[in-house]
Amino acid sequence: MNKRFLLLFLLLSTCICQAQNTVAPDTNWVRENYIKTEQYIMMRDGVKLFTAIYSPKDSSQTYPILMQRTPYSIRPYGADKYRRSLGPNAYLMREKYIFVYQDARGRYKSEGDFREMTPAIEKKSGIKDVDESSDTYDTIEWLLKNTKNNGNVGQSGISFPGFYSSAALPDAHPALKAVSPQAPMSDEFIGDDCYHNGAFFLMDNFGFYSGFDGPKSANGENYEPFFKAEIKDAYKYFLDFGPLKKANTDAYFSDPNSIWRQTVAHPVYDEFWESRNIKKHLKNIKPAVLVVGGWFDAEDLYGALKTYAAIEKQTPGNNNRLVMGPWTHGGWAAPQWKSFAQYHFGGDLNKYFQEEIETKFFNFYLKGKGSFDQSEVTVYETGSNQWKNYDVWPPKNSQPISYYLSAKGSLSTKKPTLKSGETAYESDPANPVPYTSVTGGHRNNAYMAEDQRFASERPDVLSFQTDSLAADVTLTGEIIANLMVSTTGSDADFIVKVIDVWPAGTSVPGAKEGDKPVDMGGYQQMVRAEVLRGKFRNSFSKPEPFTKDKVEKVTVKLNETAHTFKKGHRIMVQIQSSWFPLVDRNPQKFLNIFEASEADFQKSKITIHHNSQHSSSITLPVLK
Repeated sequence: MNKRFLLLFLLLSTCICQAQNTVAPDTNWVRENYIKTEQYIMMRDGVKLFTAIYSPKDSSQTYPILMQRTPYSIRPYGADKYRRSLGPNAYLMREKYIFVYQDARGRYKSEGDFREMTPAIEKKSGIKDVDESSDTYDTIEWLLKNTKNNGNVGQSGISFPGFYSSAALPDAHPALKAVSPQAPMSDEFIGDDCYHNGAFFLMDNFGFYSGFDGPKSANGENYEPFFKAEIKDAYKYFLDFGPLKKANTDAYFSDPNSIWRQTVAHPVYDEFWESRNIKKHLKNIKPAVLVVGGWFDAEDLYGALKTYAAIEKQTPGNNNRLVMGPWTHGGWAAPQWKSFAQYHFGGDLNKYFQEEIETKFFNFYLKGKGSFDQSEVTVYETGSNQWKNYDVWPPKNSQPISYYLSAKGSLSTKKPTLKSGETAYESDPANPVPYTSVTGGHRNNAYMAEDQRFASERPDVLSFQTDSLAADVTLTGEIIANLMVSTTGSDADFIVKVIDVWPAGTSVPGAKEGDKPVDMGGYQQMVRAEVLRGKFRNSFSKPEPFTKDKVEKVTVKLNETAHTFKKGHRIMVQIQSSWFPLVDRNPQKFLNIFEASEADFQKSKITIHHNSQHSSSITLPVLK
């Protein structure tokens, strides 16, 4: 099992205290300081949602409510069984709040029907029009009347609970004063979890949905997986698995109404996906908002950035802030965060975030305690390894600079002048480019900062790089690749990677204290990468086949970044047409891939043009 559930369960069901000056909490500590009650709270349509409430034993004062709504279970169940920790972090737990956890509609012990990313209903006509906003509203209304609270409510959550936090914002209850969507899902076809620009994220979805919505136990406390797959080498497993239509059988996703079946039944951006896009509903937002995300979040990097941007665009005069750190999915809730991959941060970034940002945010808006003068945007700049503060994101002095792909693998700001120039490679679905050099059964989280030399050595991966940089170059914002391509097939994927190439003679500390320094000479450190399924180059709702050997423009939008390429380093761009098994194999034939047979998979010659008439480029957001 991988993807959202496993990591979050480990993070949120265990102690997340990391501060050296606090005692690590445990079940006994929580039991000694809080009283737990369990309650079914009725929604406006009569459906009851199972809720656990932890109230401070000290009843001499009133407390704000800090809640989390989740589809991942609020276990342990039973009024006499306590969690090991409460709230987003140990500082807030010791501050004393009324901590509330709720099983989302249709999940675990809650009644009703579950629907992934329940569409928001802007104009509700009656009590039967319910969504996550109304469920949150009704829960808050009950809590205000039935707990000893101070009238202020906050909400937070990571990943799916992050989506529920976002979904609480439209038509929010007046008592909801502070909300922190963290790594929130926002649009699962364009950039979160299921698809990226129409390309299906195979290994994550396969692993996650096999256990997420299988048969539920009679008491509602567990789900049986649809199947159990022992995967030791994911690349080999999925290559041997063959065409994905095999997954829609009794041996795998047997339930025709399973979320996997729903997901693959909608391979284009139709009403199914449009209705699940929370971004368009993030307008007229009243609560204070703290959006949190990680630069190395393999699930919902897109969601954090686009949730913040949607509120900024659609709610003038909002109270909305963004924090982006060098974290994986939910990494800011881990015991500590001092390094990742070959990055070494020189201190515990989580202590700073939890104590100075997250705790102060909720204390100020829910308790009126202290101050919260955090800048509008707080981002950790990799490469230079330092926190930066901005008034707006991307920063006002971030300027788009085009770097052109040229002959002999060069990359420069000079547009090609020659009338001819192109580089071709053969893309073979039977021998796809691996997304990582690491062999394993689960996704390698470090792939987002991994050395790409294993890929650049392949003939089906093109590399273009600058000369050694004469000065530092800092990128802050979105990266956009504009490729002029032609192919012999009728479809193709395009993966674009931006890479920091380290010069000879450089090193970083070893993984553990006392280890020998790691030689970084020639290291191709991935900074950002993204995929576009070529048939969606003009529209995500109306795919189009390629015409054989016709030169066409393909635009690949990469997520934003904050990274400094140090003096002496090089900027590299890599282009390839498979990223397996992170992304499913494209048959390179225009068809519904989930209905493809083995015979449909074919080799294609793919050409990247870089001449005066058809110039391929990548636009980098360079901080001036």
